[in-house]
Formats: sequence, structure tokens, C-alpha cells
Amino acid sequence: MPRKIRELIAELKAAGYVDRGGKGSHRNFTHPKCSMPITISGKSGDDAKPYQERAVREAIKENEK
Repeated sequence: MPRKIRELIAELKAAGYVDRGGKGSHRNFTHPKCSMPITISGKSGDDAKPYQERAVREAIKENEK
């Protein structure tokens, strides 16, 4: 069962990412250690796509180094 967009956002915020806003249903998250922003699209209650879950997992992993 896929996770919800709100869960991905909570995970990013817990890892120190900051929501820099976006247009429409898109949200851009940045982190001081990360050079590329992470973009999450969709409403909070929507199911997350596999590529979104993968992007969040890789971004958090990158910042743990």
C-alpha cells in the first residue's frame, strides 16, 4: 500500500528540509547540505507515486553522510 503525500512531507521536514513553496500542488523542499531541491506534487491525501518515495528516500540518505 503506497504511503500518502503528507507522510513524505513529514519525513522531509523531520530530516531538516524546508518547504520553499511552489505553484499549484507542487512543493519544493530544500536543505542546506543538498544542492538540488526535492519537488513533491499532489494533494496531502493522495497516494505517493513510487518515484516520489524513491526521491525522498535518496535525498534523506544523501544528507545522512
